[in-house]
Amino acid sequence: MASVAESEFPLASRRRRRFTRQRIGRVLAPYALLAPAATAIGVILGYPLYLLVKMSFEKYGLFELIRHKGRWIGTANYAHILHDGEFWRVLARTVVFTAVTVTLTMVLGTAMALLLLQVSRWLRVAITTGLVLVWSVPVIVAVDIWRWMVDYEFGVANWTLTKLHIGNFIRHDWFANPWTGFGVITALIVWGAIPFITITVYAGLAQVPQELLEAAAIDGAKPWAVFREVTLPLLMPIFVILTSLSIIWDFQVFQQIWVMLDFRPTSDYYTMAIYAFHQSFQISEYGLGAAIAVVMVLFMFGATLVYLRQMLRTGEVQ
Repeated sequence: MASVAESEFPLASRRRRRFTRQRIGRVLAPYALLAPAATAIGVILGYPLYLLVKMSFEKYGLFELIRHKGRWIGTANYAHILHDGEFWRVLARTVVFTAVTVTLTMVLGTAMALLLLQVSRWLRVAITTGLVLVWSVPVIVAVDIWRWMVDYEFGVANWTLTKLHIGNFIRHDWFANPWTGFGVITALIVWGAIPFITITVYAGLAQVPQELLEAAAIDGAKPWAVFREVTLPLLMPIFVILTSLSIIWDFQVFQQIWVMLDFRPTSDYYTMAIYAFHQSFQISEYGLGAAIAVVMVLFMFGATLVYLRQMLRTGEVQ
């Protein structure tokens, strides 16, 4: 019957087959375009991640490193770190450190973005240029600059604070106390992260319809109420994405702490990244280090899920 119908209506049959091929092509085209990148990511990232997970279930010390073969011990590494008081102290320190840095970054970055809306065009260009310059400074260079600023003997910050009569900071060691030490490290990380937050939030603020802001002001709303009730809901997708990215970046901070403390931080300055490095390369317990790294990956995966979910929501709304 199908052959008879096709012989009687050849043009309609050809159109139907062409439409079917085009429809299949439209469905498969995105996957075909993504396949090379997905394959490269799978090979470059997937295989090392597999080795990391595999090593986390093995006893892998110097002896195993020489033999290039670990000894399977199941979940013993995870049981060890979960029953280790230092692991929980480091985890709590990392969570608090991440919460403080992300909060300060988001608040100060948003405040600077709102400031850019109020200043003149030339001042806005000057501030934006300064932010871009800060953003472009390599991490190692930024750490060296901050180390010089708070140096024990020649720190310009110590000299300035002393001259302003805020206190006697001559030969003051900021890192003798972990609270002040982490204060300096937090300031460094926030300083480096503010430009990205400010520029992104400012781009979002520039897209907020002015008539909504004017209507709220006419109704008698104060500036803070306008921001809370009108601007913030419109920019919520941007804030969620920026917060998720900041959590991912700040939770795995390593270079700033490692270099700032002269490549030998004490246990009071351990975050999850430094703790994993310490276990792996300083005491040669590579299996334990891998288990800690896997826990970090799980935390990052949770933050990434929030980020991807918000991205999908944004795409559906658009």
